[in-house]
Amino acid sequence: MCTFPQHVSMNKEIRDASTAADEKLSAYMVELSSRLDVYQALKAYDATKPAISGEDSRYVFKTLQQFRRKGVHLDDATREAVKGINKRSKELEIKYSKNLGEENGKLHVTAEQLDGMPQDFFEGLDKAEDGTYIITLKYPHQVPIMKLCKVPATRQAMELAFNSRCLQENTPIIEELVSLRDQAAKLLSFPTHAHYITDVRMAKSPEAIRAFLEDLSNRLTPLANQEMAVLQQLKDEDRAAAGLPAEMLRAWDIAFYRNLVETKHYSVDHQQIKAYFPIERVTAGLLDIYQQLLGLKFEQVSDATMWHPDVLLYQATNTVDGALVGSFYLDMYPREGKYGHAACWSLQPGCVNNKARLLPVTALVCNFTKPTAESPSLLLHEEVETFFHEFGHAMHNLCSLAKLSMFAGTNVEQDFVEAPSQMLENWAWEPAVLARLSGRQADGAPLPKDMVDKLVAARNANCGIFNKRQILLGTFDQTIHTASKADTAAVLADLTQSICGFPITPGTNIAASFGHMAGGYDAQYYGYLWSEVYSMDMYATRFKDDVFSAESGKLYRDSILAPGGSRDAGELLRAFLGRDPKSDAFLASKGLTP
Repeated sequence: MCTFPQHVSMNKEIRDASTAADEKLSAYMVELSSRLDVYQALKAYDATKPAISGEDSRYVFKTLQQFRRKGVHLDDATREAVKGINKRSKELEIKYSKNLGEENGKLHVTAEQLDGMPQDFFEGLDKAEDGTYIITLKYPHQVPIMKLCKVPATRQAMELAFNSRCLQENTPIIEELVSLRDQAAKLLSFPTHAHYITDVRMAKSPEAIRAFLEDLSNRLTPLANQEMAVLQQLKDEDRAAAGLPAEMLRAWDIAFYRNLVETKHYSVDHQQIKAYFPIERVTAGLLDIYQQLLGLKFEQVSDATMWHPDVLLYQATNTVDGALVGSFYLDMYPREGKYGHAACWSLQPGCVNNKARLLPVTALVCNFTKPTAESPSLLLHEEVETFFHEFGHAMHNLCSLAKLSMFAGTNVEQDFVEAPSQMLENWAWEPAVLARLSGRQADGAPLPKDMVDKLVAARNANCGIFNKRQILLGTFDQTIHTASKADTAAVLADLTQSICGFPITPGTNIAASFGHMAGGYDAQYYGYLWSEVYSMDMYATRFKDDVFSAESGKLYRDSILAPGGSRDAGELLRAFLGRDPKSDAFLASKGLTP
């Protein structure tokens, strides 16, 4: 709990103190995981073949495995070398994340430079003394500018600034981490860090991951090429209308013309659509759906002390017996010093302590546009989808019934952890769900059927380009973590051109702001696509015909959420699906055939 305030506190002194606590705790955990005496005692206990089973047996197996993965079973010199590398790595990861969290870059632009931006965007901006608008690099500013601003120079400035965040501070950190991780892997007799990581993942090897990513990339290439040709044509038309010569697509063009494709080819206007998604209505609808699906009841706690006035706290109880299940926080709006993406933190894992059960507490941290006196907070549809995803993680933590904290909630295989939440993203595309989530601020009117139909029809618009981006990030992660050192900017430049078909902007390096690389996803970003195989199979098998099915919801809660990591993910999937997982639904969701 003392490490969480570094991500959310309004007070920089508290954030700094939390970071310092994180450093001390991380150093302590490295020491603890290197205790030879504890390892030998547990190994001796295991050798007696104790009469234990279930989570207790799994705990002994996993703990011994973790000790060996820290090199505790090796000679003194090797063990100390691994411990030193792990300490240094933890220090660097914390520093990287702190730099990113404290980033506060800004652009100053005129109204003319923001041509194409809607009125409500201007209403949420501060002005400088010279009358220019102050634009931050946070998502509520960056995303709409890249999608809607008609001025290429403004998009270019934003893309350059956004993708060079923490460039000087974090590039050397991530590159040192790559080297340290490789050194540790080799000391532990693994060829690379990626081999070390995947040894205990569902994928089992970097070779299997590379084959998966390359196969998917090859399948998507014809579609992505067609989509890029359409974007290029739209840019050519714009430049011709302005009397300018043709120019190849650049990084700052992709989001803008992808949005234009949806507007022109599918008649989807996301600015019109978001008018039907005020955050209060979306939140109420989302909570109602999750309650119905999982057999829960949520009640807001009004008299609790929060870390910010905007934060909300809820308690969850079972509808069947009224028993208290746990609590969750919602921290929805950006502010300086706050974690800049969307994520879920487990503040107290649900587990048994001295025969009494400690109830889980979890926090959902997002960065949706904050309401003002003039304008409500209106969510883009993609933000509604993000909300469903992240709240799925919160429910994974809340509904876990694991006995031991090691296996609580989202403490599952890293290439499965996203699957339960990814499955729930599908709800944001169901017409019946959209009707319950939407309600125009002025009159409460739900999203009209014709707009719903167009939105759903456009779900796979630019699918090839989007998934190529995910393949790029997963491939970059695998590439640097199967090497002993990496020039991250050079690797990104090469892979972006070969996979996505356009050059990166000189002077940028997203490795410096790719938080996953210092946040526990190193050599594991492939998991977003890998776990989507499972998520789409779960959805198509149990929920596609009835997304409100209480029977399927109970099966999902009992089979997937409740066990946490107390059993292998493959076993959980077979219990839920009634068979081994298949990739058919995943491929179909990408417009591909098995």
